[in-house]
Amino acid sequence: MESGAMTTVHPVRALLRNLRADNFFLIMFAALILFSFAQPGAIASYPGLVDWHTIAALTGLLILTKGLEMSGAMHWLGRRLIGVMTTERAAALWLVMAAALLSTVLTNDVALFVVVPLTLGICRITQMPATKLIVFEALAVNAGSALTPIGNPQNLFLWQLSQVSFGQFVMHMLPMVALLMAVLLAVTACAFGSRPIQGDGDKQHPPVELDVPMLWLSLALYLPFLVATDLRYQGWAVLAVLLIFLALRARVLASLDWGLLLVFVLMFIDLRLLAGLDIVRNAMAGLGLEQALNLYLTSMMASQIVSNVPAAIALAEYSNNWRAIAYGVNVGGFGFMVGSLANLIALRMSGDRRAWLVFHAYSMPFLAIGAVLGYLILFGRSGP
Repeated sequence: MESGAMTTVHPVRALLRNLRADNFFLIMFAALILFSFAQPGAIASYPGLVDWHTIAALTGLLILTKGLEMSGAMHWLGRRLIGVMTTERAAALWLVMAAALLSTVLTNDVALFVVVPLTLGICRITQMPATKLIVFEALAVNAGSALTPIGNPQNLFLWQLSQVSFGQFVMHMLPMVALLMAVLLAVTACAFGSRPIQGDGDKQHPPVELDVPMLWLSLALYLPFLVATDLRYQGWAVLAVLLIFLALRARVLASLDWGLLLVFVLMFIDLRLLAGLDIVRNAMAGLGLEQALNLYLTSMMASQIVSNVPAAIALAEYSNNWRAIAYGVNVGGFGFMVGSLANLIALRMSGDRRAWLVFHAYSMPFLAIGAVLGYLILFGRSGP
């Protein structure tokens, strides 16, 4: 059992420091204060506005993915991939596919935290264009994460809302994701040349020490947690995961991004309070959201303004057509960089101030492509 003596104070200080520097949290918190002054009688209803099933599922996934990350398994696997990357095109295709695949099970944000540092290391050795490669990885996690209910926060929320099984959700999203990935891989193959890259990358990276017990612990709990979540036992499942990690690997809990969970709680409260305002309801009523096409287009465009997670939460207040919302907000992750928080993470990690120019040069066309593909799949036959 790990000692928690050193984890009771420092994580709290780190959390407060991170929250003070998190502009999105500060905006959400300021909005909550304004709502509280304007409607003090509604404060007692705040806990009921939070979708605690989604928060529980997200908490469990964050713990398990943090365990995988801290075990060193993903970085160990990434180093092994260097040996099979012979050209820039091959390296780009490998990394783009790895980012997409990881995002289906580790969420889009975590996939970037694994792949981008590896990419920067490879590019320092091979002189490959790091910024362009990271941009393609951002596109990959947006496309790949759309496939599963656990690939991104908006899918997790919509999955809980829909009450469909894990498999049904995947089958609904599969056609769009398959087409988007086919287009992305084709563009990747054209954007990167066949110049040979150096094969001594493994020598340049220090060895990664695997925490094998943590790796097996995280993997052993992953499938049972998903099954329990699928059966709507999220509360018991997350409690079990918390207790097990507290007893065996408390440092994982100390390193968790608890601020992200707090941001989601605030988003539920703020957006549902906003959706309940008469002026907002009247404006939304004029959009004809009862029609699937209007809902799809609104979901996509709203993501370009407020990001796709808040867009999904807000629009679910006006329609239970989760299929149209899911397609709209996932396509809406492309386009402007605010469409998805994963975009902002990738561009920040690139360390290149001009990365946003490269990003939009590729992401805006992908928004148009995704919009057309989504429309054809949803409405090419009888509609959702």
